[in-house]
Amino acid sequence: MEEQDKKRKKDKVNWNIKPYLAMGLIAFLVIVMSITFFFLLYRYHSISKLMSKLMVILQPITIGLVLAYLVMPIVNFEERRLLPFVQAKMKNQRKAKKLVRGVSIGGALLSVAIVIGVLLQMVIPELYKSINGMIGTMPEQVNSFMDWFTDYVGSDSEISEYLEVALTKSTEFFDHWARTDLLPQTKNIMAGLTTGVITAVKLVFHIVIGIIISIYVLMSKETLIGQSKKVIYAFLPGKQANAVIRTVHKSNEIFGGFISGKILDSLIIGILCFICLYFMKMPYTVLVSVIVGVTNVIPFFGPYLGAVPSTILIMLAEPIQGLYFVIFILVLQQVDGNIIGPKILGDSTGLSSFWVVFAILMGGGLFGIPGMIIGVPVFAVIFYILRNIISYTLKRKNLPLDTKDYIEAGRLDVDKNQLVDWKEEITNQEKGSGK
Repeated sequence: MEEQDKKRKKDKVNWNIKPYLAMGLIAFLVIVMSITFFFLLYRYHSISKLMSKLMVILQPITIGLVLAYLVMPIVNFEERRLLPFVQAKMKNQRKAKKLVRGVSIGGALLSVAIVIGVLLQMVIPELYKSINGMIGTMPEQVNSFMDWFTDYVGSDSEISEYLEVALTKSTEFFDHWARTDLLPQTKNIMAGLTTGVITAVKLVFHIVIGIIISIYVLMSKETLIGQSKKVIYAFLPGKQANAVIRTVHKSNEIFGGFISGKILDSLIIGILCFICLYFMKMPYTVLVSVIVGVTNVIPFFGPYLGAVPSTILIMLAEPIQGLYFVIFILVLQQVDGNIIGPKILGDSTGLSSFWVVFAILMGGGLFGIPGMIIGVPVFAVIFYILRNIISYTLKRKNLPLDTKDYIEAGRLDVDKNQLVDWKEEITNQEKGSGK
């Protein structure tokens, strides 16, 4: 009996201690998270500097991973075409795969280099020609303006006196500005130019390292994928691991479909723009077409970002043609937004127009132009994850999944676990109040 009493007391003590231990652990974690959050807010600038430094250090790896992801469809396409032919010629299948992989990677990188080279070859001479043309016509325009101004001013002595005073004041101001501001800032300007040159050299170096990293990633992509899945299954339970891998596959599908579709769409728009401008005899046809095609990669705002400098460029040469170009670009973007874009991209992101604009503004505000480009697919992935979580939670509560069922819902009948229409709810309230 004594042993049984001791055992009961021991079980009772153990049973009473466990809730307190759990509460203590939760309180400790809350305190630790609060201190961490306060530290992050208090040391925001230091952490921001650390993250910026880390981004610079990892820039070659980032360039390599992005480049590898962009050229991977080309590598896969070439590999599918070359592998059967090479395997039929070689006995060692492993060496055949390695050879085909290397040739495919080289062909993909060469294709990208050729595309970039062709674009530069098209843009740089045209840009030089445009600037040279503006510089060539500028003296004539200035001389004609000065002749008109001289004739006009010469006929009015009062304006001549005002002009002489204004020129004297302007000369004195410029002399004072040159002595007090320009000369002391010369050293800073030279230092800035030196820093710019060093930054450009570093960027070229990082691009070269990034290309090498992309080759390593593409050569061993299956191994890297296998290692990633191995880590996921090692540290997560089966269901959660499967959910993570499904999400990664869906993310790859969203990103791949959006980026490849957007590049193809922009290429078509650039070619259409060139053909139409050529027949319309617009100035700077090649340069404007490249600008319109490249900026079209940015969703929603891209066409307008490209149209503004193009319109200014054309108007400087021929004002009337600039007006025609504005009308043309509006028509072209309507064709792209309603016909070409939907045919190529389809509903690859699953986002409504509001969320597309929201994603572009958020991405552009945080990361600039790159954020505007990738903001839509990133937000589409986040939207996909949230939609799955919400659907899973609603299924557990035996509630409908269709959004239309919630539009007219006024409340949830807890007893019946059913949504009640808001009109029906108002009617029931009026009946209950005796109206």
